[in-house]
Amino acid sequence: MLRELNDTQIEELLKDQVIGRIGCHSEKTMYVVPVNYVYDGANIYCHSAKGMKIDMMRENPEVCFEVDKIKDITNWQSVIAWGKFEEIQDLDEKQKVLQKLVDRITPYIMDDSVTREHGFVDEESDVGTKVELIMYKIIVSKKTGRFENR
Repeated sequence: MLRELNDTQIEELLKDQVIGRIGCHSEKTMYVVPVNYVYDGANIYCHSAKGMKIDMMRENPEVCFEVDKIKDITNWQSVIAWGKFEEIQDLDEKQKVLQKLVDRITPYIMDDSVTREHGFVDEESDVGTKVELIMYKIIVSKKTGRFENR
């Protein structure tokens, strides 16, 4: 039976997961793409190189974010959040967000194939010097969640 997650369960799922999906829309095109993220209880923080996703969110900052945890077809949880894309310009804030992302993602790295294109740098002062790394947040305005557990 499909049921709703309560606010606590929604927060736990958003904080627990590492990969979510951003949905954006611009010029009659919809685009959904997976991203690594960190959630702090108010904002979802991500990074990216310049590309279609960034171009679209700059054009239309209203986005949707989805995260799920799936055990099997009848045992899963899913959260959808709506919010506004905001690019982070301040270098100090960029460095802090990047460090949070690195700290969150590092335990899941299986080998040394992760490159600077993934946003990992040797020193905090290297942020943005090797690859144009765009740091951004989604300012969450609404969240909902569903689950099934049989």
